[in-house]
Amino acid sequence: MSVEEQDPVRGGPFNSSATGLRTRTTSVSDLPAEVGPLLERFASDVGAVVPMVALWAHGSLALGDYQGGRSDLDLVALVGTEPTDGQQEELRAVHRRLIADIPLARTLHCTYVPRGDEFDSARAHPTWAMGEWFERPVTPVSRRELALGAVVLSGPSPVDVLPEVNDRELTGFIRAELEDYWLPVTADAKADLWLQDIWVDLGMLTFARASVTLRDGRLITKGEALDELRALGAPAAVVEDIRRRRYGTDGPAASDGWPARRALRAREFVRKGIIGLLAQRERRPATPPPGTDPAH
Repeated sequence: MSVEEQDPVRGGPFNSSATGLRTRTTSVSDLPAEVGPLLERFASDVGAVVPMVALWAHGSLALGDYQGGRSDLDLVALVGTEPTDGQQEELRAVHRRLIADIPLARTLHCTYVPRGDEFDSARAHPTWAMGEWFERPVTPVSRRELALGAVVLSGPSPVDVLPEVNDRELTGFIRAELEDYWLPVTADAKADLWLQDIWVDLGMLTFARASVTLRDGRLITKGEALDELRALGAPAAVVEDIRRRRYGTDGPAASDGWPARRALRAREFVRKGIIGLLAQRERRPATPPPGTDPAH
């Protein structure tokens, strides 16, 4: 199975944080008990392979929405130099050893950004995610998220290192992801993918989070996205199914045929919603040039 098929986020474009949060420095002792030892070991092992300049965590761990064993640990490592082929092999071995020793490490994802390349948001960097090694960029959404709510585990703050992401760049990226990636994924030819929990969860949550960012300019958590889905009129049974699996809440046992019904409802809802979001851009009137009178 390809990386794209295993990781519907394709680089976590909507692993986003809520506005109003400030980047902060956190010691290992302040993190969830099961997370601290893993990140401490990870930082030590990676630092023995490549020169570590900074290590940042974002996503649910930084936002207080972390769910042990369910949430990913999303990290960005700023390293002193471009990892050589040999160092990349050693980094892959680091991740494999961690998974063998600490099962929670299966949820640890990290992108390795060489110092000097942090200004290029389009450049792909070596990454470990979903049990595979590949390359992906630190996207505008992830960069905005790092600026708003990252946990600085070591080194300088991302605010002091990464260039600012403006609103046009952010919304342009989101629209492109919806149109070029997520809309095709909702087509009939991809229907079987939606029988899997991960595609239902990420498809629904990604759409909700994208809707809020395009509407209000805010980045929201997955928990907030579940509330947004209800407000958007999403199928209630599908929303509660996602909530139960993410937060471990009680609910009725799934009946026979539920995965197929859930897949159809989720896919149709997301497809219709994306088409509507993209159509809003097409209907939006052009902004007149500065200094002109729209009435003439």
